[in-house]
Amino acid sequence: MRTVSLEELVRHVTTLDNGEIRIVASGNFATPRTTLAPLLAAFERVRFHALNLQPGLDLHDGVVPETCFVGPGARRNPRLAYVPARLSTVPTLFSTALHPDVVVVHTTTPRDGKVSLGLEVNILPAAIEAARARGAVVVAQMNPRMPWTFGDAEIDLDLIDLGVDVDEPLASHRARAPGDDAAVIGARVAEHVRDNSTLQAGIGEVPDAVVARLTDRRGLRIWTEMFSDGVLALERQGVLDTDVEIVTSFVFGSDELYAWLDRNPRVRLRRTEVTNAPAVIAQQPGMTSVNTALQVDLFDQANASRINARIYSGFGGQTDFTVGATHSPGGQSFMALRSWHPRADVSTIVPLVDEPVTSFQHSAVVTEQGLARLTGRSEKEQAANLIQYAAHPDVRDELWEEAGALGLA
Repeated sequence: MRTVSLEELVRHVTTLDNGEIRIVASGNFATPRTTLAPLLAAFERVRFHALNLQPGLDLHDGVVPETCFVGPGARRNPRLAYVPARLSTVPTLFSTALHPDVVVVHTTTPRDGKVSLGLEVNILPAAIEAARARGAVVVAQMNPRMPWTFGDAEIDLDLIDLGVDVDEPLASHRARAPGDDAAVIGARVAEHVRDNSTLQAGIGEVPDAVVARLTDRRGLRIWTEMFSDGVLALERQGVLDTDVEIVTSFVFGSDELYAWLDRNPRVRLRRTEVTNAPAVIAQQPGMTSVNTALQVDLFDQANASRINARIYSGFGGQTDFTVGATHSPGGQSFMALRSWHPRADVSTIVPLVDEPVTSFQHSAVVTEQGLARLTGRSEKEQAANLIQYAAHPDVRDELWEEAGALGLA
């Protein structure tokens, strides 16, 4: 690796311009903004691939934000190129359909011939490998504030072409206290999380509320795509099995969480094709998956991706963990959501979703109204449970009528 200034980096990378290049970068809360800003500005046309991009980067008219999971920084961009893919399959795309010309990762400063990817491993090792295989450029934004994490996060300096020293504050996030409905839903799900289970909780207020209600459990394990401060709270309260590593693919949260992560041997960040592989998830004892959605229909099909045909997020890891959990010995897959969407002012339990399906065949659907058990029930029993226990009372009569029209009553 050769350390260069930002100006030298831009001069070097712009020699690669062949009409439209693809830059793959760390996403979520690890986006290397200081390095990306001048790089994106230097190209007239560029595809910029990052997962769950947050606001703050200037995406000029020549930048096509490309992603397999849409974040708020690209959600309403008219040039958005959404690539549908379950997160476990995204890494293979870099060696097949989405060849990177430049990979920009946000890392620690070097130690003993390595850097660490810190807060986000995710799809990045596969992007680096694909870049090395085709002679593309790998760039590290080296930040002394980035916590050193272990596992697949550690990258040999030989795999990096150019490094830029940047002292940039890390983006942080502190979840709000859950609202009343979310707290009720969290408590309902938590009742069914057994001691010694393995936990995955997705992103959002409801999964956060579930984690917050697990303080009286013991021997829990964490195998997840991501986690935030809730896992730190479980660790400090003695909930987690201290003989088992905490496994995730990326992290975001508070500065306190980042300090705890730094050189913590309890935590292992693994690449997405490991954390999200359904076959590996299925090997985790009592795998308990908690995710949320925008809609669930009477056939137990969940839409977590689109609103009125417009992409909102994407498959993410929901499909991977739903499938993996239902194949785990003693595993459970919970779909947890409010029965009524407060902004759209509509029921989230619908007769039939008219958007692409994100996941299906959950163990139970949980709302503030109750818990609808689905596993092992006939399709008519599933529909009846969803109407009776999960749907808002204001729409139950309408749902019964629609269930009849669908042959479910």
